[in-house]
Amino acid sequence: MKIALFGRPFDPAFFDNLRLLIKILEQRTDSFIIYENLYHFIRDYIVFEKPVSVVASGSKPPDDTYCMISLGGDGTLLDTITMLRNTGIPVLGINTGRLGFLSAISTEETAYAASALISGDYELDRRTMLQLANPKGLFGSFNYALNELTVIKRDNTTMIRISAYVDDLFLNTYWADGLIVSTPTGSTGYSLSCGGPIISPESSNFVITPIATHNLTVRPIVIADNCIVKLSVSGRTQDCLVLLDSRSRQLSEATELIIKKAPFHINLVCIGQKDFYKTIRNKLAWGLDKRN
Repeated sequence: MKIALFGRPFDPAFFDNLRLLIKILEQRTDSFIIYENLYHFIRDYIVFEKPVSVVASGSKPPDDTYCMISLGGDGTLLDTITMLRNTGIPVLGINTGRLGFLSAISTEETAYAASALISGDYELDRRTMLQLANPKGLFGSFNYALNELTVIKRDNTTMIRISAYVDDLFLNTYWADGLIVSTPTGSTGYSLSCGGPIISPESSNFVITPIATHNLTVRPIVIADNCIVKLSVSGRTQDCLVLLDSRSRQLSEATELIIKKAPFHINLVCIGQKDFYKTIRNKLAWGLDKRN
């Protein structure tokens, strides 16, 4: 069994939990694959009894990797997606950050999660990805996102104009700061901050959410995820950015963006019973009412 570890620098208070994590995993693990930035951060504090391979950031893990463990917040887990790509390798998120919808395992649950992982006592939560089908080379060879695609202006001097089409049917022209096309996973992220609805992960939908639109009657809309979304951006396009999750590129000229459902899923490791509704209650502090 090979386990890959990826992460960003974290609070040193987590080192004790990490030592326990490694100790439990070594009961079944033959070797570890550790991404170089994380390795340089932990090497003076963690002793490994099994072989360790250090790989460059951005490298795809070997296809026979049992699981990748993401140490950090949701942003760290989103970074793992660019390395996992379409391998199908499951990813377990341990939250050393703050809120953590995707990195759902708290630091206190580290030992429990490690034991469940090596015993196979877990489920896979298959999450839909979206694909930027055009322009193809804007994000290199990986034009995919787990959360959302966003078109957004770069400055405060003017709005941008985005015309949206769903399966070649005209939806609307948005005069706004930007526009988000979100998966169900991303519905609890940027889209939620802009007034978009929360969608359960198993829903086969996308959400189109405007950012600070200049028309109060315009609202987010939920569409089927088998639709093809086309965005035509006009105006000062050199002042626009296109974001796929945490990656960004500048639009150099007027262009059409074509977004569709990706042909593969990302597998999140779910320890214990899957309960999305409990997660949003806890993370968003729903029900904190003295009447309950």
